[in-house]
Amino acid sequence: MKHAALTLAAAAAFALPGMAAAELSEEELADIVHKPSLGLYKGYAEFKMAHYDNARQIWRALVDKGNAEAWFNLGLLAEDGLGEPRDMVEALARYTRGAEAGSTKAQYRLARIYLDGQGVPADPARGEAWLARAAAGGDDAAKEELAALRAGAPADPFVAARRLESTGDATAAAEAYEKLSEAGDLRARTRLAWLYEAGRGVERDLARAADLFQSAAEAGEAEAQFALSVMYETGTGRPKDPQAARRWLQQSAEAGYPEAVAHQRARSAN
Repeated sequence: MKHAALTLAAAAAFALPGMAAAELSEEELADIVHKPSLGLYKGYAEFKMAHYDNARQIWRALVDKGNAEAWFNLGLLAEDGLGEPRDMVEALARYTRGAEAGSTKAQYRLARIYLDGQGVPADPARGEAWLARAAAGGDDAAKEELAALRAGAPADPFVAARRLESTGDATAAAEAYEKLSEAGDLRARTRLAWLYEAGRGVERDLARAADLFQSAAEAGEAEAQFALSVMYETGTGRPKDPQAARRWLQQSAEAGYPEAVAHQRARSAN
């Protein structure tokens, strides 16, 4: 797979970790609460630019209105220590709130925490129950993993790699995703891009993340299309290009990616 080379001059134009972010105004937060789908997109954009305080502020405003995905996102901040001290107890509490409110991402994360005993005593029954809820909510990896768990069979390579990532072995997960990506697995390519974007298991590299998202997006992977749209929207890993951002967002929504669909609907309602 080919990766575009970036000049230092171009890279300097992109958002970098630690760059100062303008604080959000009360008016912006009020608008975010009024339009949760737009708020989630905005929070994700701030997260991409490593503006963790702003992302947390947005997600906090959304959870006050009962937004499940915002609870999951806050859990990630606590678990990885992004913009706040690392705290697995707090992460567990946030994931639980999100899972109970219907976030399949939070349900899957809880499943892995209880199945693997991460920071809590292992509880296979509780883990399987949360995995079943995530599968019932449409999480494809959860469906595959639940079927393998109940059949006593090994999970497929992508699910096994996702488990490595979930249990905190991000370096091994990145290596597994890399091999799967080179073999043409677009889900693995997208997960690898997330790792490069966040600097988990690999050195943070926004240009590499963007190349991976672009490759997967061009091959039709809806989650990668959504991620790429935010990169073009924010100028993170790619030069800012509103038209490209809208184009990739539309393609993601047409493919049925839930966050893209919700965001498109919110924008159309304006």
